[in-house]
Amino acid sequence: MIDEQGYRANVGIILSNTEGQVYWGHRPGYSEAEGWQFPQGGIKLNEAPMDAMYRELHEEIGLLPEDVIILGQTHEWLTYEFGMTKLNSKGERYIGQKQIWFLLRLIGPESHIKLTCAKKPEFDAWHWVDYDYPLKHVVIFKREVYKQALAALSQYL
Repeated sequence: MIDEQGYRANVGIILSNTEGQVYWGHRPGYSEAEGWQFPQGGIKLNEAPMDAMYRELHEEIGLLPEDVIILGQTHEWLTYEFGMTKLNSKGERYIGQKQIWFLLRLIGPESHIKLTCAKKPEFDAWHWVDYDYPLKHVVIFKREVYKQALAALSQYL
């Protein structure tokens, strides 16, 4: 779904463990120093953000709703721009993403995290990092939205 301003509707997922660390995933095709991010994905037409979050959680890292609890979510859309126009699968142009962010806690076993549930895996590696680590290590055009999401959700940890 692309809105009238040119933003694609999306969810972002911050998965935490019991120590307050967060899942940090590496996207295939990038160097070891690049391509690290939180799970995220598009919201389909007529799909609620929470439904999209659970779908993306399973597709990207193999977790099911019973493996997590929701600690909090942003109530307003947070946006970022790519710096260039992209095309979605329907050929529609968009300039960036607007996201609802969810903070989850893993309550199931860590062994349930599997990176091979999608036909084309989103991540090829992952590890736990301190809560503020992503602010200095995510690609620059996502840095501000990560700052906003982490700040808004930190109260729930």
